[in-house]
Amino acid sequence: MRLESNNEFVIRFANVNGTGSASANNMFSKAVFRMGVPVSPKNIFPSNIQGLPTWFEVRVTERGYLGSRGDVDFVVAINGQTLKKDYDTLVPGGYFLYDSTKSLPRGLDRDDVIDIGIPLTQMTIDNFSNPRQRQLFKNIIYVGSLAYLLSMEFEVLTNMVKEQFAKKEKLIPPNIKALELGYNYAKEHFEDVCGLSVTRRDNVGDSIMIDGNAATGLGAVYGGATVCGWYPITPSTSVVEAFEKYAKTYRIEKDTGKNKFAILQSEDELAAIGITIGANWMGARAFTATSGPGLSLMSEFLGLAYFAEIPVVLVDVQRSGPSTGMPTRTQQSDIISAAYASHGDTKQVCFYPCDPADCFEMTAKAFDIAERLQTPVIIMSDLDLGMNDGMSRPFVWDDKVEYDRGKVLSADDLDNLTERWGRYKDVDGDGIGYRTYPGTHPTKGAYFTRGSSHDDYAAYTEDSEIYEACMERLVLKWETAKEIAPHPQIKYRDKKSKIAAIFYGTSAQASYEALDGLAGDGVKINTCRIKSFPFHPDIGNFIEEHETVYVIEQNRDGQMRTLLINEFNIGTKRLKSILNIDGMPMRARRIKRKIERMMSGESVSPFTTANSSAEGAEA
Repeated sequence: MRLESNNEFVIRFANVNGTGSASANNMFSKAVFRMGVPVSPKNIFPSNIQGLPTWFEVRVTERGYLGSRGDVDFVVAINGQTLKKDYDTLVPGGYFLYDSTKSLPRGLDRDDVIDIGIPLTQMTIDNFSNPRQRQLFKNIIYVGSLAYLLSMEFEVLTNMVKEQFAKKEKLIPPNIKALELGYNYAKEHFEDVCGLSVTRRDNVGDSIMIDGNAATGLGAVYGGATVCGWYPITPSTSVVEAFEKYAKTYRIEKDTGKNKFAILQSEDELAAIGITIGANWMGARAFTATSGPGLSLMSEFLGLAYFAEIPVVLVDVQRSGPSTGMPTRTQQSDIISAAYASHGDTKQVCFYPCDPADCFEMTAKAFDIAERLQTPVIIMSDLDLGMNDGMSRPFVWDDKVEYDRGKVLSADDLDNLTERWGRYKDVDGDGIGYRTYPGTHPTKGAYFTRGSSHDDYAAYTEDSEIYEACMERLVLKWETAKEIAPHPQIKYRDKKSKIAAIFYGTSAQASYEALDGLAGDGVKINTCRIKSFPFHPDIGNFIEEHETVYVIEQNRDGQMRTLLINEFNIGTKRLKSILNIDGMPMRARRIKRKIERMMSGESVSPFTTANSSAEGAEA
């Protein structure tokens, strides 16, 4: 028995970190994309620099499902440390390509797996003299073998090599030689062995491949950001690197060549958010980027920005916690800590992007909303989205867009006032006062910015009634935020159905696929994708329409479920958690199995990975 599938399979590369495998694996992924077939790559790497196992999973998906599917159909096993684990992940009928320079260890002898042994190490020894080249070209050789085994267009790969090394032409011949070595060996020894194949299609249209952090950095540029206060932390560092890259293209003064942007690397996360708050207070559009540990450290300053009403944009690329946790594994575990960041009664506006286009659009929009509401806005990305290339619709920007700077008084405005101006005075009934930039007027518009209790005119007070009125005024902003933040995406598969699912961020793509599968089995579940916090009233109405609502997310404690219960004051029994906490992206097949078993009345742990033999095989 062998697995047969065209343009629908999952292949996993098992390598050693620091061996140059990522470039070869990306080459394979992009070659599939260039053949017009949608693809979703996931790089699963350790937090050390070199030596530990790393995996690179590529989903080839003609149907366009870009979330993780679950299960593995083909393994390229290059790491001897993980051979047994990689072998066991294969589905029945799957394929196991390994370096046959040495024999497979005992115990790797399943009758339902097709072994494909290619002497990769020996081939590099025989054909290349440079030790470093031998290691690198071993990776290229297996890509060449895959080209034959999967019936790929070999010319696509050779063209990619020529493009990549156009400025280093001497590297083109040896790379193509390595591809040919792998291709010819597989052709000679494994003709008609593999039932998986990649056939050219036209299913990607004008889509692009880009990682979420790069899209976020570009979104910050288009959103008008000119200042970034920053302290590096995995997996958010490349957000700022991307911002710098794009700012050097779009933020350079033409006449002088001077930078019209500033990136300040600070001594810690506290200083980073402090720089960002200060720059926004001065009238710049500024942001910072961090991950869970940094968010914890920034919480007090976020409370200051909330209470002093200073716009701030913060990008949180979430990773597995708590504490240091697993720095290079993904999770959605900062949901509550971000929503209620800081002590006291605070609520922070949060956006939940699910793909690179969302990262671009939501980041650009965040600056407008932060300034309009005069409050922090937190972009809740995660490692899976931020650090993996994803297929995305093209980014669209209208050059006629004018930034919404919110309620800002000019010098003329101050001169024309007929009554006393108060920085925190609500004259429009929306909870938002009028602010000024420092230096706007030589004698008017100054005020004391403080995190302590204050009245409408920014004067310190401990008057209980004034403090209470200030806190109630801030709630009015919350109502405005519900309308101007991104609205939920609600889909009804069956208006009569009493079963629904809620998800957000990177859980969305796998959830849609799982629910499509259930619909194919006759179980129609309505869906709501949450895009922002505070929650739009439509979300509460959606929950009320259904008797059972599955909340699908990537954390242990069901944080979004808790947030929904708290904000809508609804009973706990209606909302059922479907959780994943292993640090890997949410998998569609696992979601489907868990919902099926929960619907059957079976007691199912919401997050364990070994609830069944089928799930136990998933990696």
